[in-house]
Amino acid sequence: MLNKSHPVDFDTVLVANRGEIAVRVIKTLRAMGIRSVAVYSDADANARHVREADVAVRLGPAPARESYLSIEKVVDAAVRSGAKAVHPGYGFLSENSAFAAALADAGIVFLGPPAKAIEVMGDKITAKKTVTAFGVPVVPGIAEPGLTDDQLITAAADVGYPVLVKPSAGGGGKGMRRVDQPEDLPAALVSARREAAAAFGDDTLFLERFVTRPRHIEVQVLADKYGNVVHLGERECSLQRRHQKVIEEAPSPLLDAATRARIGTAACNTARSVDYVGAGTVEFIVSADRPDEFFFMEMNTRLQVEHPVTEMVTGVDLVECQVRVAAGQKLARTQEEIHLVGHAIEARVYAEDPGRGFLPTGGTVLALSEPEGEGIRVDSGLSAGTVVGSDYDPMLSKVIARGTTRADALAALDRALEQTVLLGVTSNIEFLRFLLADDDVQAGRLDTALLDRRVGDFVPAAVTDVDFVAAATYHWLRRWPATGGDLWSTPSGWRLGAPAPTTIRLAAGDQARHVFITGTPESATVRLADETEAPETSTLSATLLDDGLAVTIDGLRRVLRVAEADGQLWLSGEGRLAVLRELAEASVRGDAAHVGDAEIRSPMPGSVIAAPVTDGATVEVGDPVIVIEAMKMEHTLTAPVAGTVEVLAQPGAQVTLDQVLVRVVAHPTDAAEPATEREGIPA
Repeated sequence: MLNKSHPVDFDTVLVANRGEIAVRVIKTLRAMGIRSVAVYSDADANARHVREADVAVRLGPAPARESYLSIEKVVDAAVRSGAKAVHPGYGFLSENSAFAAALADAGIVFLGPPAKAIEVMGDKITAKKTVTAFGVPVVPGIAEPGLTDDQLITAAADVGYPVLVKPSAGGGGKGMRRVDQPEDLPAALVSARREAAAAFGDDTLFLERFVTRPRHIEVQVLADKYGNVVHLGERECSLQRRHQKVIEEAPSPLLDAATRARIGTAACNTARSVDYVGAGTVEFIVSADRPDEFFFMEMNTRLQVEHPVTEMVTGVDLVECQVRVAAGQKLARTQEEIHLVGHAIEARVYAEDPGRGFLPTGGTVLALSEPEGEGIRVDSGLSAGTVVGSDYDPMLSKVIARGTTRADALAALDRALEQTVLLGVTSNIEFLRFLLADDDVQAGRLDTALLDRRVGDFVPAAVTDVDFVAAATYHWLRRWPATGGDLWSTPSGWRLGAPAPTTIRLAAGDQARHVFITGTPESATVRLADETEAPETSTLSATLLDDGLAVTIDGLRRVLRVAEADGQLWLSGEGRLAVLRELAEASVRGDAAHVGDAEIRSPMPGSVIAAPVTDGATVEVGDPVIVIEAMKMEHTLTAPVAGTVEVLAQPGAQVTLDQVLVRVVAHPTDAAEPATEREGIPA
């Protein structure tokens, strides 16, 4: 896109971000021969982006407001490190005009658009008015500053139901409400204002007509300081959950060549409307029923998370383009010289548990293996030992695959996800593969509600007999002495009379099984039984490996990656993941809880932000008892039984997954109802 032989004035660039995007930007800076500076919070002191940068500067404590969102601290880090420019990545300060202005005041170049463009496009009402003047189509609706609830309710009748209530500031779906009936609009406006004010400090709302079967299609644009603007094709981003993108691809399977040219022209005109400079993305909504009709939604004045799919089909490094444009270089290619070759699809790997309502997870990465090969790319902030906490966004990495056709790319992405090994942190990888296999996804029949429709059909793969045997075998092998050992302590089962097998009791979810092993690692028998069935006997041989286990059961050999921490054993093999824990026998465990009492456990690592009840309070079923915040999400946990509460975690406390937060001593009338292990956690 630009003249790569032309020197760049920036010898040092600070990356004002973290995680996978910081690692990705540093990679391009290194390839360009530019010194990179990382910034980090205390939570990220040992993070991958810190290790891979040439220099790293501490910002402050883990909370983003005290580190990555502190304009003063980031600018100071840039000045102290000698950075001539700052790349903001996405999120954090990437679309903050005050940050761009502060850098300019310090004599440092912001690798992004002018502050005016950020301000105009950051206000959706102003943005719609601005692009309309340049002939860009917008969704019918009403968008004026300062509209009251009464004005919005009156206007909704003319806009036509269903309507979409949207906040003027911010993004990510926060404050957005779909309303199908007039009687539901007043309450929706109240809750939308409250959420928008909390998220963005601005409760200004506007209305748009809700487009039926909407598809989310965005166009990548590039503009230089000399008025040249081009687009690099579109991306399909319709596979979303709660307005957060999950799978993206380029090009869209919906658009024909004529529509692609028209939507690209509209995107370029959007950029021209604010004298845009650099890389940006213009987002459109398109009806699946009328693919030739598109409407402007918003412009993201930064690099997008999904930019790799565009890079894969155009061969353009967008980060390098950002650097060179900011350094004053002209775009070297015209629109006619830009071509899309093949198809690319990206899947976002999140620290979340699809089997528990996609609640955020966390932990330490115990083992990691990311796919490689022709047409495969992984943008990742992970490495073995990475601690995934609750302070930041739950996205861990992105797996991208390119193919000659869309079908090729889909198949390649599925294989790449199958080859991904991530032990220690529960992720959405299994759900991603489930989604890729969907008939509508395979056929390209997409819309923004498809993923949410399919969520209820997803069932995590059950832990198998082989998983139980492999986990027990791993524990058993670990008990064998390295050398020698007397007959009585070696776990072979040898006795003067009949053999006495080693018994290992394991649990996975709500399953509990006994595994009985007799013999030696080279030749053993294994029996597996639950609490009621008669055990069946199999032959077994096994060997511990440096990073796992090779196990042969009835002549079938499997090699598994294994990692152990906090009483849990993580097994990965054949594209599957299983997590099991060893249990003590019931007589050893003890159980002091009263029948009917309930322990409310944290469904994720995070922090307590509110406790609506106090010790000794009486609650009814469904009453809120504690509120957890993790990775930008709030979760209110409720009482599963009526009773008297004992609050074990107070606001401000950092809590771990499954930590007991509140105990409810059941009222006598509820005592006959046994509490379940997961009571108090919403679906």
